[in-house]
Amino acid sequence: MPVTTPGDVKDQELIGSWFEVVLDNGVSGQFSDVSGLVIEINIVDITMSAKDTINRKRPGTTKYSEIGLKRTLSPDKGFWNWAKKIRDGNLDYRTNGAIHIYDMSGGMIGNWKFENAWPSKWSASDLSVDSDDLMQEDVTLQVEMLTRVQ
Repeated sequence: MPVTTPGDVKDQELIGSWFEVVLDNGVSGQFSDVSGLVIEINIVDITMSAKDTINRKRPGTTKYSEIGLKRTLSPDKGFWNWAKKIRDGNLDYRTNGAIHIYDMSGGMIGNWKFENAWPSKWSASDLSVDSDDLMQEDVTLQVEMLTRVQ
């Protein structure tokens, strides 16, 4: 007799290939890779002594990883112009944004919001006469807050 599980079977795992990145400043694009959905909580070590020495670990400040974006290089210079404005001294450069994960029907099933993002690095892939690969654009965003909403 086969083993069965009671109730409906539903896939609830997030698949990382259906996503979009939305920035509040209007810079946009289709991306092939997003990395850096990371928070890291620093550890504060406390050593106390009475009869026995006790070591305790407590949470400290939270650090947010930089978010890496990768896409095929196109005539769209939105990220290049954003980084150039910072280089040229424009002080209005921070924006908020979000990363949305979708299911196969297009319904949003995951959502991370980030705050005060700005590009700290822009790069294009190397040129070579020996390659027919599409050029890639890489952007590194610094963020001050990352929140998983959904």
